Amino acid sequence: MSITRTPFGTLPDGRPVEAIRLSGDGIDATILTWGATLQALEVPDWNGTMGDVVLGHDDLASYVATRRFFGATIGRYANRIAGGRFELAGETVVVPANDGVHALHGGATGFDQHVWNVASISDAPHPSVTLTHTSPHGENGFPGTVEASVTYALTGRGVLSMEFAATTDRTTVVSLTNHSYLNLGGVLGGGDILGDLLTVDAGAYLAIDPNAIPLLQPPMPVDDTPFDFREPRKIGARIREPHSQLHNGHGYDHNFCLSDAAGVRFAARVESPRSGRIMELFTDRPGLQVYSGNYLDGTATGKGGWQYRQSDALCLEPQVWPDTPNRPDFGSAVLEPGEAYSHHSIYRFSAA
Repeated sequence: MSITRTPFGTLPDGRPVEAIRLSGDGIDATILTWGATLQALEVPDWNGTMGDVVLGHDDLASYVATRRFFGATIGRYANRIAGGRFELAGETVVVPANDGVHALHGGATGFDQHVWNVASISDAPHPSVTLTHTSPHGENGFPGTVEASVTYALTGRGVLSMEFAATTDRTTVVSLTNHSYLNLGGVLGGGDILGDLLTVDAGAYLAIDPNAIPLLQPPMPVDDTPFDFREPRKIGARIREPHSQLHNGHGYDHNFCLSDAAGVRFAARVESPRSGRIMELFTDRPGLQVYSGNYLDGTATGKGGWQYRQSDALCLEPQVWPDTPNRPDFGSAVLEPGEAYSHHSIYRFSAA
């Protein structure tokens, strides 16, 4: 096990960005201080050959030039807020719209567009790095100064742990997650993810309108629909069916409603028949956004010069349900002074 810390580039204003590489047992992770981003994640295939399985860029300039959320830490609020506004503590909060008339992943300038501070690096009891970020009161319209952190740690063979935390000095909303694009075949010519087997431990999902905002209705059961992944199924098995929700999402771009059991529990599993790589996701969040890379259109040049195209990767984003600030029936994303927000997700890799 080892940890290395190297320069990754310099922003136009002169601020440096670093890369911290955590090397463990059967897994290597590279984290950038830009956006607390998971830039690379290397795990072995069924032959024991290590390969990178997350989309991203080889240079800082590409991350800065176009906001694509590759591997980024998302905040203050992951996913969408309808109309970019909500009521909180008797006041209307307005978040600048950056997805049509809606706010997406924190609005016009999210946590993914800041340089995070390296708070600590440790190799005991396992390789880990903790990054912190202060979001001032009023940033993107959100109330309260929020102190946020994320800890990446390699806690076992093939295991990557992510722990998010936040506090505030006044009532606000917080929902943090990681936005990695996953391709277990390998991001350098691994093909698309439509033949990968997906399992999601969810009996219901949120139906959306054509702008990906949840409809004003309860969760929909997955029974007898293309959204039933309770047993392993190829991601592409039913993705082209004439289903109104697949049309609205241009594929899968939906929140799956996980079990309401407390604590970290199994949420999803992905298996690549091409490489034999398997990823199991465990989380304490109530929802999982499943996104089949529908808007990758070949305009993003990624690692090794590869052009990322539709369905070249799968995103599995643990979080509270989208638009929860406007939907009290979805639970709560409110964080009060004196409270501590926490989110723990674990990614376990193996090979068959």
